[in-house]
Amino acid sequence: MVPPWVPDIGTPDAPEGESPENNEPDGALTPRTVPIPVAPQGRFGGTRRALGEFAESGSRDALRRGVGRYVATGLGGSGTATRRFGKTAITAGNLYHALGGTSDRADEPTKLDRDLLSGRSAREVIQAAVLAACETNGTQDAEASQYSINDALSELLERYPDADILSLSEEQREFVIVRFVSRDVYRRLVLDVGKHIQDRAPSASAALSRLKEIREYVRETVSASFRKLRESGTRLRGSRVSQIVQRALRDAFEVFAEYAE
Repeated sequence: MVPPWVPDIGTPDAPEGESPENNEPDGALTPRTVPIPVAPQGRFGGTRRALGEFAESGSRDALRRGVGRYVATGLGGSGTATRRFGKTAITAGNLYHALGGTSDRADEPTKLDRDLLSGRSAREVIQAAVLAACETNGTQDAEASQYSINDALSELLERYPDADILSLSEEQREFVIVRFVSRDVYRRLVLDVGKHIQDRAPSASAALSRLKEIREYVRETVSASFRKLRESGTRLRGSRVSQIVQRALRDAFEVFAEYAE
């Protein structure tokens, strides 16, 4: 259910400024020894049935039910799903820092070199950000996250045409993080059940339309979870970014799972 390469960064419910495990300084990412749940046979069966119905009919209820079952059964519930996306949370922290955000982690991730990248094309700067934030280790998770970073930064330039990736405002940096997280959740879902949706859709164009609807639904839900945290006074900052992202993911997965039945 949770591959061995996925890091465990603790519970997303720890108080601000406090390590999830042992009250270490703010931002310490302490691994835990937690039993890995065994994936049950046919765990995506309910997801495929609901999303197959959505692919054929375009039913919004089937869409919500399919994504809900993906979280509740396919990923083992919101808690296990949050653990499954532990690497997404850490990569989001790396990306935030690479784009100029502050960090006080001992293993401080690479920040984009403005002097080196000045005058380069947007495509070259985006590629540098991908390499700075996400390691290349041959796993599907890493590959999906690299594509998700690329997509998030491309969306940034669509939303803010005059944005300088090497000198983003806090609002623009938050926009990238939220888009990256939502894209990463969507890409994981497509890797697991996307082919079934394509096979059940009445045409190639309908399949693309259905996948776009799923992407937008995931984005809306993930964005709402980040917005809820922001409205409660929790903002992306420093070494807490990974934990804040983890809390947003947990909230989003809980919302998805509500529609599982």
